[in-house]
Amino acid sequence: MALLGLLEDEIDLREELEAYLSAAGYRVLAADSSAEFFAAGAGLRFDVIIVDRGLPDADGLDVVERVRRESPGTGIIMLTARGASTDRISGLQRGADHYLVKPVSLPELAAHVGALLRRLPRGWRLVASECCLYAPNDARLALSAREFNLLGLMARSEGRMASRREVAEALGWKWPSFDQRRLDTLISRLRRRCREECGQELPIRTEHARGYLATGTIDLA
Repeated sequence: MALLGLLEDEIDLREELEAYLSAAGYRVLAADSSAEFFAAGAGLRFDVIIVDRGLPDADGLDVVERVRRESPGTGIIMLTARGASTDRISGLQRGADHYLVKPVSLPELAAHVGALLRRLPRGWRLVASECCLYAPNDARLALSAREFNLLGLMARSEGRMASRREVAEALGWKWPSFDQRRLDTLISRLRRRCREECGQELPIRTEHARGYLATGTIDLA
């Protein structure tokens, strides 16, 4: 499920957009200012953000530039009342992918979001609020608490191998008396479920007798 950021200070419009996009199957983090958005979204990876130009504490173009700089893979849609040609050009030059002028129908906005998502590369996403893993094809894998903690450790390792002892202790097992076959069984079951439910291989490689390594980026959301 894609994560959208929505920055709009007009409360009625913000609530209408949030409700529509949520009903369309997206997770939406809505904010009425840039300060609220960056505080609430710290540590999250947005797939697409929708930004009003006239925010109370910032020019939307500054938000666009910051998001483009800090998260190059995020799609950006400007949704604003400023429709002059110079405004459109400025928005696109400073990092927006799409520039829409209000009023825009809800289905049209959703179509622009969908078009951006089809173009953008998607990765593995570990979503704490749902205790699940989303594959790059958007298939959803529900996780037990222990499976979630395992993948969280892999995500935070950022390409570093986690030893078998490190993994076992992170999952609450006491290493000196630990039967390592329990860890092998956990990983094997998770791999099988990922293939069956997501149609893709779990992005974790076993380093024989040593530990485990993430084979791709797993974003925490």
